[in-house]
Amino acid sequence: MSAFTFHLDKTDGKARTGRIDTPRGTIRTPAFMPVGTAGTVKAMTTDTVKSTGADIVLGNTYHLMLRPGAEEVAALGGLHSFMNWDRPILTDSGGFQVWSLAKLRKMTEEGVTFQSHIDGSTHSLSPERSIEIQCLLGSDIQMILDECTDYPATRAQAENSMNLTTRWAKRSKEAFNTQPHRKDGQALFGIVQGSTFPDLRRAHAEALVDIGFHGYALGGLSVGEEQNLMLDTIEAAEPVLPMDQPRYLMGVGTPEDLVEAVRRGIDMFDCVMPTRSGRHGQAFTSRGRVAIKNARHAADPRPLDADSPCEAANLYSRAYLHHLYKSGEYLAAMLITWANVAYYQWLMAQMREAIAEQRFEAFVADFYAKRGEGDIPPL
Repeated sequence: MSAFTFHLDKTDGKARTGRIDTPRGTIRTPAFMPVGTAGTVKAMTTDTVKSTGADIVLGNTYHLMLRPGAEEVAALGGLHSFMNWDRPILTDSGGFQVWSLAKLRKMTEEGVTFQSHIDGSTHSLSPERSIEIQCLLGSDIQMILDECTDYPATRAQAENSMNLTTRWAKRSKEAFNTQPHRKDGQALFGIVQGSTFPDLRRAHAEALVDIGFHGYALGGLSVGEEQNLMLDTIEAAEPVLPMDQPRYLMGVGTPEDLVEAVRRGIDMFDCVMPTRSGRHGQAFTSRGRVAIKNARHAADPRPLDADSPCEAANLYSRAYLHHLYKSGEYLAAMLITWANVAYYQWLMAQMREAIAEQRFEAFVADFYAKRGEGDIPPL
């Protein structure tokens, strides 16, 4: 198989389940992509990531171009070989990281010039160079270079940013079509901008669909706006996005965000939340969040989440996890991160099953009911 294809299997309301076929395997949707920004899902081995049920991970152009370098990774066989991951990889174009991390940046029509957050060295990233880097890395799904719009933004700021992203989208597609390092079956997604203005989001979605991509992402969200604005933005853009292509909500989010976005027709997600929270002693469970660092867990013999299929969540006691975290042991981050990524994958699997069986709203009701009960204290 050498083609990138999307199959929509079932819908339940706006919620969708399907599969994305790539030369490196199938991605079951709705899908959550653990974030492996610099070629690693932090505190996890690739085998452990696979054990959670993840079909795909995310890497990042900005971080990998700075260290170790795209050409260096290509010389070592590409990102899949470099990080020992044989399933699909999606790479972000670097636009968001330039917006959020670069010390100094200058945006022009040509692209962006910025100073590295690592050592202050100066670098340039254009739509063409971003695609070249992603092809050198060998990612299966690539993203156009976009300008992440500030939040809050005036309408004029949002419109100017959106229009620049449209022009960069055209250049990105041309670069992708002519890139000598491109391999069969690789795909390119457009990124819809427009801040929280519904009409701009619709207009930008229409413009990107006219250009034509393998899938479409919603960018510029989870940057400080309230959840209701994010959901309104999804509702504004969703009717314009093709039914027969994947929809990707970038950088989102909490379990509640995922459920509500799937409810509105989104297929793909990524977020650092499960891994970052794991390193800081916060676990995600079927009954909500658990701060394992809190003293109330110090003598609790129960597992983190008895409902979870993950060994990190169902075999180790809360008391032990609390002890590891308080002692500064590396294993604390490893086990809690493992449990968190497994919970996110379990949540996606539950949603896929519920949509396939036409009981998604019943699943949503049960999801919120368990959260309403909260983390039950020990007897």
